[in-house]
Amino acid sequence: MFEWHKATIQVETRGKGLHNITPQLEGAIREWGIRNGILHIFIQHTSASLVVNESYDPSAREDLEAFMDHLVPEGQSYFRHTLEGADDSPSHMRAMLTTTSLSIPVDDGQLSLGTWQGVYLFEHRRQPHARKILLRGMSVD
Repeated sequence: MFEWHKATIQVETRGKGLHNITPQLEGAIREWGIRNGILHIFIQHTSASLVVNESYDPSAREDLEAFMDHLVPEGQSYFRHTLEGADDSPSHMRAMLTTTSLSIPVDDGQLSLGTWQGVYLFEHRRQPHARKILLRGMSVD
């Protein structure tokens, strides 16, 4: 038997960087009582994204943040979309290079992440934002 669950979580970011949302996702799975199934998450923004990354050593997050700043630096003279500031266009580009949705298996009531993996909201804007993430859980028990 299949059963669908849905919720929206809001994540208050402190500005640019990776924000661990794994605990909120695990909480939804527990609340819904999903033993086996899948969790699909989708962020409703064009200047933030979702990533699975190393969750043990903070330097892994710092390296990813630095790499993205290097890959798409702010303040380039060819950027035209700067209505909301110098980070406007680069934020959209960074989101395009990552992803806006993830699907993660759930086994025995747990996200089936690797030993050191965590799920992160990747905020690409310098200013703090309230980001909405849609959660859809399917139980196949």
